[in-house]
Amino acid sequence: MTLDVKQEAGGKALEVHISGKLLKEDYERFVPVVEGLIGQFGKINVLVSMHDFHGWTAGALWEDIKFDTKHFRDIGRLAIVGETKWEQGMASFCRPFTSAKIRYFDRKDEAEAKAWVEAADAPAPRAT
Repeated sequence: MTLDVKQEAGGKALEVHISGKLLKEDYERFVPVVEGLIGQFGKINVLVSMHDFHGWTAGALWEDIKFDTKHFRDIGRLAIVGETKWEQGMASFCRPFTSAKIRYFDRKDEAEAKAWVEAADAPAPRAT
């Protein structure tokens, strides 16, 4: 499994590139980064790019459900970039678990997905 997370748009947007099968341990790396950005900006926008993605282990699926429940309102826009029909279906499947605006983009349109995520009106950093 490969999970690569990087901040974009001054931290208001996050790009997550995944391949293979997500493991519980992947969430142990991913969640602190996301929660740090949410703590700083309130809402963030996320682009999830899947290449040769094979789903989740049971432990990773449980971590995903916990994350979605905790951060229901913390994602402003979610772009899902994929290669297969079932990945496209994930955009519809995700809707009940988040208040985010969700769009699916085919792999060839990844630049458009990135522009859509970064152009969103993400709030300024929270006052400390």
